[in-house]
Amino acid sequence: MDKATYDRGLQIRKNVLGNEFVDKAIASADDFNRPMQDLTTEYCWGYVWGRDGLTHKTRSFLNLAMLCALNRPQELKTHVRGALTNGATREEIREVFMQVAIYCGVPAGVDAFRNAKEVFAELDKK
Repeated sequence: MDKATYDRGLQIRKNVLGNEFVDKAIASADDFNRPMQDLTTEYCWGYVWGRDGLTHKTRSFLNLAMLCALNRPQELKTHVRGALTNGATREEIREVFMQVAIYCGVPAGVDAFRNAKEVFAELDKK
């Protein structure tokens, strides 16, 4: 493991997803899934998200679209929160999901809107 890349990834991951979420994910890791947490932190967040070629907001838009296409609702909810943290507006997220509906199918778009509304409702309660 490259410690500098891991540390950069950990900071980016916390900035995007929140300290509480990331700390809980890492603290709950055991011998079985700890390597996945390390891989995610070092390569996903440190190496890819740590690159300068795209803004974090743009990366969030890409993640939202890809997670819809892959039908990963739990990860989608996490990344809707992250997109908002990265400066995306609800209107911009809506536009991503409209694009998803055309290119990935209306059911994928409908599901994306449903999941985002759950996240928005949760955030609006706070």
